[in-house]
Amino acid sequence: MSRLNSFAMEPVAPNSAVVTACFSISAMTDPGIMPRVVEIFAKRGLVPTHWDSRVMGREAEELNIDLQMAGLTMALGEQIAQTMRQIYGVERVLMSIKQPSTAC
Repeated sequence: MSRLNSFAMEPVAPNSAVVTACFSISAMTDPGIMPRVVEIFAKRGLVPTHWDSRVMGREAEELNIDLQMAGLTMALGEQIAQTMRQIYGVERVLMSIKQPSTAC
C-alpha cells in the first residue's frame, strides 16, 4: 500500500525515503532567475520550506540561492535539480540531503 507525500500529494512507495532536499544554485544576476526557480516547485504544488538568496561579487554579477524542500523523495529532488540546471542563466545546481540532526 502506498502513502501520500503530504507536500507533493503524490504516491510514495512504502520503502522510499522522504527527505529534506537542500539546493544550492549559482546563477547570473537576472531578475527572471528567482521566479523560474520557484515556478518549478509551484507547478508541483510545492512551497520551499526555506529560501535564502544573495547577490554576490564585486560587480553584483552572481546570484546565489539556497533553498530547502521538506517531504521530497530523493528521485523527485534529483529531478527538480536537473530541471533547475536547464534554466537559462543558471551556472550550477548542487543538491544534498538534510539528515534529521544536521543542517544543509
